[in-house]
Amino acid sequence: MDRRALLEGFGGAFGLLALASVPRIVLAQADRPIVLVVPYAPGGTSDLLGRLIAQHLGAAAGRTVVVENRPGAGTGVGASHVARAAADGTTLLLATSTTLAINPSLYPKLAYDPATEFAPVGLVAAVPFMLVVHPSLRVNTVAELVSLAKRDPEALNYGSAGNGSPQHLIAEMFKAAAGIRMQHVPYKGSAPAITDLVGGQINVMFSDFAPAMPHVKSGALKALAVTTATRVSSVPDLPTIAESRVAGTADFEAVAWQGVVAPAATPKDVIVQLHRQLNDAMTQPEAQAKLRALNVEPRTSESPAQFAAYIRSEAARWGEVVRASGATVD
Repeated sequence: MDRRALLEGFGGAFGLLALASVPRIVLAQADRPIVLVVPYAPGGTSDLLGRLIAQHLGAAAGRTVVVENRPGAGTGVGASHVARAAADGTTLLLATSTTLAINPSLYPKLAYDPATEFAPVGLVAAVPFMLVVHPSLRVNTVAELVSLAKRDPEALNYGSAGNGSPQHLIAEMFKAAAGIRMQHVPYKGSAPAITDLVGGQINVMFSDFAPAMPHVKSGALKALAVTTATRVSSVPDLPTIAESRVAGTADFEAVAWQGVVAPAATPKDVIVQLHRQLNDAMTQPEAQAKLRALNVEPRTSESPAQFAAYIRSEAARWGEVVRASGATVD
């Protein structure tokens, strides 16, 4: 064998080795869609957000992204499915603060491990809440509500979407910050709680925007504030709780958030690529306008590592709230 043939032989061998070392995801990307698992039923804000992400991520990645709804067990059904999926970048989870930050402290046992079974990809949105009251309370500001609660500790009862829901825990955060009492009345979802708030059976709620906004616009409910650190673009005249200047609330902020994670063993270079594509997709003006139309505020993370650090800090923060509230779910 001459020298040239020998070199060509080595070159072919090295080429095969190089091909074998290419992550499976690179090959999978050529002919497989990405499945974005949404751990909620179709039709809600999270489902609509998931479909928005799928549309824009698909365009940025040059691939089909399909939404698969897997509701149940407080997002546990969808989360555990993704945790056990092939770690090749073709199965992702629309992860929420409930899934990764609240459930670890709320449930005595989970079907997934939020700390070890996911690789964070990127943050997408923050979900604001508004403090709404029944007009019969005759209060117009957060300060007046707190003053009423301190004059009559039995005057206020608040509804939520259930024990351990963001509505419940945000109200508990507010109670602790303002030093007041309110009686918790849990419901099975936001809609029935809002129905009873409009009917006067309860008089306070920290509600997500979608179920409350039509009643605020009609005058059936009164909005006092938003729970974000800055005002929400869709209701710019509504102040934040921190703006109320009530003692203890100067740095009050409480939002639900949504992002994307993959199975933990997904290769790092794949996660970095997905993060870049997700940020490229969701920072486009059209995508941001659609996010705000869903009454959620656009958010991004500088890197997967930054999103991972944010998840850890939020898990610690919400864990304290869960423990202080005494909330549990079997």
